[in-house]
Amino acid sequence: MSPQPLVTHIYTADPSAHVFNNRLYIYPSHDRETDIQFNDNGDQYDMNDYHVLSMDSASGPVTDHGVVLTAADVPWVSKQLWAPDAATKNGKYYLYFPARDKKGIFRMGVAVADDPAGPFTAEKDYIPGSFSIDPAAFVDDDGQAYLYFGGIWGGQLQCWNEEGTVFDPAMQGAVEPKGDGVRALVPRVARLSEDMLRFDTEVKGLEILGEDGERILADDHERRFFEAAWMHKYNGTYYFSYSTGDTHFLAYATGESPWGPFTYRGRILEPVVGWTTHHSIAEFQGKWYLFYHDCEMSKGVSHLRSVKMREIVYDDKGDMHLAEKQ
Repeated sequence: MSPQPLVTHIYTADPSAHVFNNRLYIYPSHDRETDIQFNDNGDQYDMNDYHVLSMDSASGPVTDHGVVLTAADVPWVSKQLWAPDAATKNGKYYLYFPARDKKGIFRMGVAVADDPAGPFTAEKDYIPGSFSIDPAAFVDDDGQAYLYFGGIWGGQLQCWNEEGTVFDPAMQGAVEPKGDGVRALVPRVARLSEDMLRFDTEVKGLEILGEDGERILADDHERRFFEAAWMHKYNGTYYFSYSTGDTHFLAYATGESPWGPFTYRGRILEPVVGWTTHHSIAEFQGKWYLFYHDCEMSKGVSHLRSVKMREIVYDDKGDMHLAEKQ
C-alpha cells in the first residue's frame, strides 16, 4: 500500500528534507494547475513559489509554513521555480533554487533566512557559473559545502559544453547523447564559498561508473543520470542518488570522496504513478527516510504531484532498501 501524501491542501513535489534544530524540514516545489500541454521542455511544470513543511516526528502532523519565496521576489527570474534544496551554515539558512532567467536559460539562485522556515530573501543575481537545474546542497563533516546539480531534456544540461561556458539553444528538449560506446552526460558539482553564496571552485563533472569501472553509457537509460541529484553520507561513505528520468527509477552510487567517482550500486525505488520522481534521503530521530513524490492524488496528472515519505534501511554491505514495514 502506498503511503499517504504528507499534505493534501496543495500539490507538492521534489522534496528536499533536512533536520534542523531537531525538527524535520522539507523544502518542496509547489505544483499548480495549468493549461500548458505536456512537452519535453517541461513547460507544464509551471511552479511559481516555494512553501516549507516541517514535522516534529515522523508520524506528523505536518506544518505548512506558507509561501517563503516567489518568482516575483527574484529580479533575474522569468518563470519556473523548480526543485529547491536548503542548507545551514554560520547560523544562517540557505535556499538554493533553479529558475529560467530572462533569456529562458535555467540558472540557480540562492536566498537567505534567519530561520529554517523562512521567509527567504534572494540574492539579486543567480550564482555566477551556475546552470541547469536541481541543486542539492551537501555540508560535509568538516563544514565544507558543495552544490550538486544538473538535469537533461527540460533541465538543459545537454545544451552546455563540459565546462558550462557555452550554451547551444538548438539542443533543448528531449535531446541527449546516444549510440554505441557513447558515454552518458554526468551531473555537476562545485564547492561553495564560506558564505554559501557562490562557487569557489570550477564546476566539475561527477562520474558515475559501472562495476567494470567504466563510465555508464548514454543508451543505458536504466542506470544513467537524468536529474534529481542528492548526496548524503552513511558510515563514512558518500551516497550519490538520482533519477533515471524516462525509465522512472531512483538509483544510487557510492564513493569515497564528495567529488566522486561513484560506482553504481542499485535502485532505491521502482516506478511510481507519474512521469518521473525526485527525492531526498535524511536521518531523523534514529531512522532513515526516503522522501519522494507521485501523482496518485491527482490521478496521474504528471504535473500535479504529492510528497510522500518511506523508511529505508541499510544492510551489512551498506546497500539501501525500503523497510518492509511502513
